[in-house]
Amino acid sequence: MRIDYQQPAWGGWVDNVLKLVNLRAEESERTVLMFAFYTATSVGLSWLEASTVALFLGEYGAKSLPIIYIASAAIGIVLSFLYSWMQQVLPLRRVIVLVVLLLAVPLLIFRLGLTATTATVAGLSVLSVTVLAMRLWLEAIYVLNDLNTTITANQLFNIREIKRTFPLINSGILVADVIGGFSLPLLVRLFRLPNVILVSALMVAIGAGILYYLTEAYRQFFPDSRIRRTTEEQMEFATSRLQQPLQRYIALLFAFFVLAQILYLLVDFQFLTQLELRNAQSQSPVEQIAIGVTLGFLGAGDPKSASDEIASFLGLFQGFLGIVEISTQWFASSRLIERLGVFFVTLCLPVIAIVLGLPLSIGLLPMFGGFVVLKFLDEWIRYTLLNSSSPVLFQPLPDHIRSDVQSVVRGNAEPISTGIAGLVFLAILWFAQDTMWQSKIFIGLILLVAAVWIAVIWVLRSRYVSLLVIGAERGELSLSAVDLPELKRRAMETLNRPDAEEDKRSCIELLSHIDPKNAGDVLAPVLPLLPADLQCQSLEVMMQHPNVAYLNQVRELIKQPLAPEVLAMALRYIWLTEAEPNIQQLRPYLRPEVDPVVRGTAASLMLRLGDPQNRAQATNTLRQMLTHRRERERVMGCRALGEAEYMQALRLYIPSLLQDESLRVRCALLEAIAATRLEEYYPSLLKGLTYKSTREAAMRSLVRLENEALTHARLVDWAEDINKPESVRLHAWSVIGQIGTIEARNILVSHLMTTWGKTRRNIADILLKIPHEMGINAVLDRMGRSGVELLIEQELLFVAQLQAALVDLGSEQVWGREADLLRRALQDAMSDAIERIFPLLKFLYRADTIQAAAYNLQSESRTNVALGLEILDNTIDISRKWVLLSILDRHSDQEKLQILEQMVPYQQMAPSDRLRYLLDLRHFLPDWPLACCYHLARYARWSVTPEQVIACIRHPTGFVREAVLFYLMVASPRALRELLPKLKDDPDRLVANQAQCMMKEIGRANGVATPTIDSTWHVAMENS
Repeated sequence: MRIDYQQPAWGGWVDNVLKLVNLRAEESERTVLMFAFYTATSVGLSWLEASTVALFLGEYGAKSLPIIYIASAAIGIVLSFLYSWMQQVLPLRRVIVLVVLLLAVPLLIFRLGLTATTATVAGLSVLSVTVLAMRLWLEAIYVLNDLNTTITANQLFNIREIKRTFPLINSGILVADVIGGFSLPLLVRLFRLPNVILVSALMVAIGAGILYYLTEAYRQFFPDSRIRRTTEEQMEFATSRLQQPLQRYIALLFAFFVLAQILYLLVDFQFLTQLELRNAQSQSPVEQIAIGVTLGFLGAGDPKSASDEIASFLGLFQGFLGIVEISTQWFASSRLIERLGVFFVTLCLPVIAIVLGLPLSIGLLPMFGGFVVLKFLDEWIRYTLLNSSSPVLFQPLPDHIRSDVQSVVRGNAEPISTGIAGLVFLAILWFAQDTMWQSKIFIGLILLVAAVWIAVIWVLRSRYVSLLVIGAERGELSLSAVDLPELKRRAMETLNRPDAEEDKRSCIELLSHIDPKNAGDVLAPVLPLLPADLQCQSLEVMMQHPNVAYLNQVRELIKQPLAPEVLAMALRYIWLTEAEPNIQQLRPYLRPEVDPVVRGTAASLMLRLGDPQNRAQATNTLRQMLTHRRERERVMGCRALGEAEYMQALRLYIPSLLQDESLRVRCALLEAIAATRLEEYYPSLLKGLTYKSTREAAMRSLVRLENEALTHARLVDWAEDINKPESVRLHAWSVIGQIGTIEARNILVSHLMTTWGKTRRNIADILLKIPHEMGINAVLDRMGRSGVELLIEQELLFVAQLQAALVDLGSEQVWGREADLLRRALQDAMSDAIERIFPLLKFLYRADTIQAAAYNLQSESRTNVALGLEILDNTIDISRKWVLLSILDRHSDQEKLQILEQMVPYQQMAPSDRLRYLLDLRHFLPDWPLACCYHLARYARWSVTPEQVIACIRHPTGFVREAVLFYLMVASPRALRELLPKLKDDPDRLVANQAQCMMKEIGRANGVATPTIDSTWHVAMENS
């Protein structure tokens, strides 16, 4: 049952490269292949786009583009449905390869159409029809390629892996812009423009070949079952339960992306229009210089057509743009977004459109040069800063609907806005025949759309933090990508409002999680305006990172009447933050009439910072509090001990306080022991775990010790001690998880690899609960994906052994009550093993998806079970995927055994041999099936080995030892007589009582012979 695994061994320089790009070794091959596929297809599409645009402008002109926009919107929607239909009739791994091949095949037909320069069909030129079909197919290609790449990446990488890998994969299109852009002029010069289409088809076919190898090498990542519900249907189900604020926010998101796409189409349309016109009109000197420099890269001496020049210009334009985009994406995007904030970054694009649009509208800038600059800036910002920051806009949405909302909004906004833009463009071209008037109208539309987009961003900004606060209250907020500058601005506005106390509390909590170091920038100025409980909460957050910059504001706070708790917290902040505090000012707070909270705080500060005289006075004050007859005085005295650096003579009172009649006093003292690091009393903290009344305080205290609890307090020993009650061990593991340091996480991961049964399940659950997925990352960093898969395989191997036992110990072979008990126990053990697989799967996949599958699989309805299996089929991609899905389905024992035979070859055994084989697996068997094995052996009079008996008589669980005693009563009374005196004082009361009863029964028998299973068995037992 033991499985050894190793991480892939790479050279040192490869490891350094992987760390540099933030990849794990087991993800590297998939990422590189996906990058190569996406880059190859994108290079081909880049060549095709420039060639097609050049041919289209030469044949139809830019005025025909609105028809293309309208048609492409319909094509995009139709192709999305077609893609979904293909997944229902073909395996997904075949669909994605077939789609890429379909992108390339029509290009060969287009090349033949371009050769027919004089042929006509139904009165239409074949060349004109081919160019129109190419332009429409270009729109279809981009829709299919982006959809195909996204779906493939989502299959190959789980939700945690894709955060690291997809930015690298997505940069393939930027690399393709550079390669395709600078190589296109050379291709045009060597092959001429029509033949470039064949080279494009070849590159797309190369991408399809890479993708085919990828799908075959990683076949387990792709499901064979059909998808039952489309994303739109899932979204409809999700939105039906959304609250009104979320629905309004989603509507704003949809408007945001619609306006972004319309602005892009406006700029793109005018850019291509001006590019067409500049070949037919005389240019200004500035334009002539710009065009001359650009076309200088194309080579001199060869005559070129207008289409060749346009294609070459577009290629170089995309090449230079790609260099800037890659540099920005790799080195600047994340830093700019972090420093400026998401909403400032998104405002850049419409603001730039207005800044350049106004001079263009009044003729201060030349049309062609102005739109070249605007097009360059638009694509630069759009495909770097805007694309990198737009996922953050979906961050306030709950986790369970975020991905669905994102796919629906992004998937439908583009085709809808493209169709709307095409209709508007047609109307403008029909209304205004003059080219100059058309340009003026389009510039006016650019200014209008940019202004409306700014307004939508402003309203979206006002809703953003409100939803973040709601998410924080419900515990649904992931803080991995929050717009910090905007959050602080909105938090300040919320805290300055006279009402909305719950919102203020949530804002303070949010700041404490996102930016605790600088939370004082927001909290300190508003301290006097907050109610007492929020003042205390704010000071607690500020105390995590004290800063002298806020001292004056806290000093002003204590000059006004305050609640005792707030005053005590403010005193601590001031005297622990000042470089040279004046301890004498604390003396008035030591008077008996002062509230115990303030008095204890002042005494602890004097113990920590004062001279010997001050310490003596503070010690006397605390002595009086610790021995006071009022419970509140003693509790506050114990808390004050925890705030002091050391206890001095007050240690004498700890033994009596540990026995105090007040539970609050005992709990406060436990926390004081942890705060002052009193090692001699660490056993008291561990002992506190065994009592329900002090368990929470003991856990908080041990968590406060952090790594010291793991070493000096011997917390790990308690967690490992199999003789401790299960609940105590569970809470000890839970404390280790709450400590959450690197060392604590490593301990949990190590024991996850080596433990079994309930302990493994508990450790897995604890690791999954560590905030910010640090426990999950610790498992993947230490074990890797392959290590988690091998833990799952261990569970499946155990299921195979149990299934074989159920077949060999079936009701036809063995009967009786004891046999029925064992079979039910084995079935329960199998269910537990399968249930342990689901927490392990959560280390690799989204927890909510795995939980939904587990919930449906527990249902009695076959429909729900089928839904659960389908969820797993479309989610997991482990190597033993089909085995797991098969045993989760409702097959008979024989059918399951045949399925599991591919993991463990089945050899039929006699029932007695199978039972002894089960006892050899006793380290994996739960306690109750192990006990049932001995009950069945006693009933059926089957012999077991002495080693098995000796091992189980020492078992930590009482009813297992009791079952062994019953077995020995039949198997070897002589060996039983030797053992009973040692067991009459057993820690388990039931075992001790049973031993005493058996001793009495043996005494009454007075030497009467008892038939045994094997006359030689007791000799072997006694010798052992």
